[in-house]
Formats: sequence, C-alpha cells, structure tokens
Amino acid sequence: MAGYKSFSYFYDLLTENISYKKRAEYFDELIKRHGGKKNILLDLACGTGSLSEEMSRRGYDVIGVDNSEDMLNTAIEKKIENGLDIQYLCQDMTQLDMFGTIDVTICALDGINHLLNISDIERTFKRVSLFCEPEGLFIFDINTPYKHKNILGNNTFVYDMETVFCIWQNTYNGNDDNRVDMSLTFFEKLKNGMYERYEDEFSEIAFEEDIIDELLRKSGLKIAAKYDYDSFDPPKKDSEKLVYVTRKV
Repeated sequence: MAGYKSFSYFYDLLTENISYKKRAEYFDELIKRHGGKKNILLDLACGTGSLSEEMSRRGYDVIGVDNSEDMLNTAIEKKIENGLDIQYLCQDMTQLDMFGTIDVTICALDGINHLLNISDIERTFKRVSLFCEPEGLFIFDINTPYKHKNILGNNTFVYDMETVFCIWQNTYNGNDDNRVDMSLTFFEKLKNGMYERYEDEFSEIAFEEDIIDELLRKSGLKIAAKYDYDSFDPPKKDSEKLVYVTRKV
C-alpha cells in the first residue's frame, strides 16, 4: 500500500460527509446480532482514528492499526485531545502482529480494497484469523467489482471546500482485479491568498464474491452473514459495497 502522505493530511476534510457515529452504531449492532463480545476490538486500517474513537466511546477496548505513520500521527493527536484510551500501532495488515488474541476485528471504508493483490488479501485474512479468539468476529466492508467498473471507473471527481480544492482522477484497468488507479491533486488556500499544491496516488482492487468467500474459507473464517452496505439487507447485483460478518472457526 502507498504511504498516503498528502492524502492523510486532507483525509478528514474529504470524509466530512461520513457520520462515524452512525458507522459505529452499525458495527456495534452487527457485533450484537452475531454474538460478539464488547471487549478487545481491533480497528484494521484505522486511518486517522475517527471510527476507533467512536467504538471506544461505546465501551470497546480499541487497538487501531494502520501502515501510514502520517495517518496515525493525526489519530494520536485526536485521541490525546479527546482523552480516549486507544492504542495505535503502525503495522502492515499483511504482517499483523498482536500481543494476544482479539475478540472483534473491524475493517471499514474499503480498507481491504487498498491491498495490492489477491495474495495480500489472503495474507491479511490469515493474520486476522491467527489472532482472532475462537468464535471471534471479523467484520469488514469491501468495494464490489460493480462499483469499480461503473461508479469509480475512468471518472474524475472534484471537491471544492472552503480551504481546499481537490481533483480526483480515476483510471480503471479492466483486468481480473478490477484495479482503479487514483490520482489526487490538492490545492490548499494559504492565509496570504496563494495556493499550495500537493499530489498523491494509490490504487484499489476488487474481486468477485466467490473469490473473497474462498479466501475467507482458506483462512479459517466462516461467513456468518453478508449485507448490502450499511444495511441488514441481502446483497444486490448492483451493490457498490458489501459488508461481511465472519467468525473464527
């Protein structure tokens, strides 16, 4: 995965439209419905820690893991400011190494799609399974090939905010991994009225359900449920994201 240096700087601005409180309520309900413990929770690919904080407020003992030091620096600043007891670790998901077992692992906002290839996805699933308590839960959302082909595709998105202007350009490769290469250009307005330019780029991949299902099975994770994104409805042909609830066998 990329370092996300510029992206991490502007990440919270770009995700202002996301209600992390509602996302945490949704994950909390998923955990309750599927018999998970309100104990140690791992937030995989935690980014700047917004979801980690909301899960901590709901009584979970949260560990946040991300491989971007820049993202984690922001997360640590926020947890100190908010007085929350969250442990953050800088680790690659494919080489996850915990001090003990985890009751619930979550991975939100297409963190799995940011892995580089199918082997990295399998390695990540196996590392999560290794540190998962027996009958523990692994819950994640994931972009579908439909979204990569039809929504992200070869499209360009523009974000015009008060202090930042962002141009987000996608290139869809059409191969089996449905990779979308993303190029971001940021223009930050300075106090003197001038603009400072930043650039970043990364990629996301997406595989069909049956491939993800098989990787989970090989990793010792049984699928308890699959939902359309942010709902308790079954997946549809045009679902842009799926939510997997899996349990350690």
